[in-house]
Amino acid sequence: MGRGSRTAAVGLLGIVLAGVPTVSGALVQRGSSGGPASILQRALGLPGRALDAVVGLLDAFVQFLDAAGLLGPLYQAFNLALQFLNDFAFIVLAAVGLAVIFGIMGVINLAHGEFIMVGAYGTTLTANAGAPLPVAMIAGVLAAAGIGFVVERVIVSGAVPNWIAQKTIGRPVIEPLYDRLFDSMVATWGVSLVMIEGGRIVFGDSLPSIGTPLGSIHYGAFSTSMYGVVLAGASVAVVAGMYVLFTRTAWGRRARATIQDEPMARSLGVDTDRTYMTTFAVGSGLAGLTGALYAPTLSIGPGLGSQFLVEAFVAVVVGGTSVILGTLLGGGVLAAISATVDNLTGNSFFGRIALLVVAILVLRFLPTGVSGLVESVRERRGVNES
Repeated sequence: MGRGSRTAAVGLLGIVLAGVPTVSGALVQRGSSGGPASILQRALGLPGRALDAVVGLLDAFVQFLDAAGLLGPLYQAFNLALQFLNDFAFIVLAAVGLAVIFGIMGVINLAHGEFIMVGAYGTTLTANAGAPLPVAMIAGVLAAAGIGFVVERVIVSGAVPNWIAQKTIGRPVIEPLYDRLFDSMVATWGVSLVMIEGGRIVFGDSLPSIGTPLGSIHYGAFSTSMYGVVLAGASVAVVAGMYVLFTRTAWGRRARATIQDEPMARSLGVDTDRTYMTTFAVGSGLAGLTGALYAPTLSIGPGLGSQFLVEAFVAVVVGGTSVILGTLLGGGVLAAISATVDNLTGNSFFGRIALLVVAILVLRFLPTGVSGLVESVRERRGVNES
């Protein structure tokens, strides 16, 4: 069996098993301790001869696909699937914190990108100080959630200024920004400017990057980062975690009650002020998680949050106000469109243009978003069944 056939067979086996057919661009024979064949041998527990037999069968299969002209389309389909996963992870992680704050509080947070920046800064600074990457990511999330808590208490709800005013002049002076869309946009835009310039003054125009872990996957003429696959899994885990949080916890029940009818929830004893406070901290922490997860892939600077804003706001528009269903459906639809357009044109710019076109069409024909359409279909079915 030749080196080329062994390489192709091991590569295909690595793809099928979601392994790592090439790491950092190197394809190595089975006898090398770091090669894909030795990795598969250890993972599957196969002796050398059994692995040779498996690779031989795969080699014949690869040659058949190549002779039939199917190997190229197979690689292209696999590349499209990976592009979809990368886009889905980026859109969902970028949008979920924004969707939580907007869906529950009715606040359009234009500082969302800057909370992503805080997560990335916290992760990078902690990692550069010598902490393991997972610990650094936790630090980034906590930093974003903590700043979000302060912003909510001081600016969004005005609780701290109102407490001071109540003690000094006997009356509150700030009206909360809940469900005041334009006012919240102006206020949070001001917060974003302060955070950007504050980051530039304190840390300068850039920070040393921490590097992308886990190497690359190479398949045919294509390659992608293995860390991108991890991000796709992280996006699914975040959505699943939010589902559990909203449906299985006391805070989730209070939050859903506040979304449906805030005055009624308050009259039934729900502390909506505390719910809003927690919501903004959770949404900011989710934005920080996005920055923490993407910190290894980014150039760290004060303006990095702007890279996420288009996808985040378009996903909220397309998905609708339903936090879980809207984020999931919006992310899926937009990722499919973006991956297809990127794959056809070879330029991500056209993918972003396609997302904006979709947002315009959804605003025109589905003002409640995809999740609103799903809910209306459910209601019609319920009426028909009754």
